[in-house]
Amino acid sequence: MKRLLTAAIGVPLALAAIFRLPGWAFFLVCATLMTGAAVEFARLARRAAPGAPWRAVAILVPPVSAAFALALTDGVDFDGFHLLAGGTLLAVGVGTLVLLARTPVAEALFAFGGISWATLWFAVPVAALYRLQQHDPWVLFLLLAIVWLGDTAAYYAGTAWGRHRLAPVVSPKKSWEGAIAGLAVSLGATFVWGWWQRGAAGLGIDLLVIGGLTAIAAQLGDLVESLVKRGVDVKDSGDLLPGHGGVLDRMDAMLFAAPVMLLLIRLFGWENVP
Repeated sequence: MKRLLTAAIGVPLALAAIFRLPGWAFFLVCATLMTGAAVEFARLARRAAPGAPWRAVAILVPPVSAAFALALTDGVDFDGFHLLAGGTLLAVGVGTLVLLARTPVAEALFAFGGISWATLWFAVPVAALYRLQQHDPWVLFLLLAIVWLGDTAAYYAGTAWGRHRLAPVVSPKKSWEGAIAGLAVSLGATFVWGWWQRGAAGLGIDLLVIGGLTAIAAQLGDLVESLVKRGVDVKDSGDLLPGHGGVLDRMDAMLFAAPVMLLLIRLFGWENVP
């Protein structure tokens, strides 16, 4: 019941943000959510390396997100500067922070890699979500449908019929049956969206490839977050969202799905997906 109640409140808020907020406000909402997820990640990572400056992830996410978002924005005089700025901030910033924080030598290498990867893990999706909303809010609506409906189908199908474990060490409750059901529902949602937005003549293999690969990316994102939690023996990243755990628990699939969808849309050409 808590899971359904949280969804009943969260889904309308998400749709209102997508369709009503101007670009700058939507970026701030996404950056705020991802920064919250980064704070939860920092608490998890501190269990593995207590001497590393994990709070740096939450500090770096907003500026690195902004650099990537500017690099992806149409009309910006792009000569590689924004990507260079984001990369420099990440490389120099992480190295300097780990050094100045007097991180224990035994944890330094882990901190360099963990903070750098986590910053990209949270920052790139912010830029992707922002760019998708600026391109067409209905494309972002499709992303939510793929991720949320697929996740719901995987959960209930896995609970009812799951017999073969998908990743028993990482996430014992996930099953191949649930994963296949989630993928099927995501593809169905993509087909319905395509018919609704483009009509029968506009339904092509490109759209189903985008929907299918985005759905697979979402499931992989879920498993990666489970791997992080399993590594520090934690069930949920937080308890902010009743029935869903923390912000990171709710956003885990989106961390992979949003960049993959944007990349695929760019690969197939903006004109192919309205």
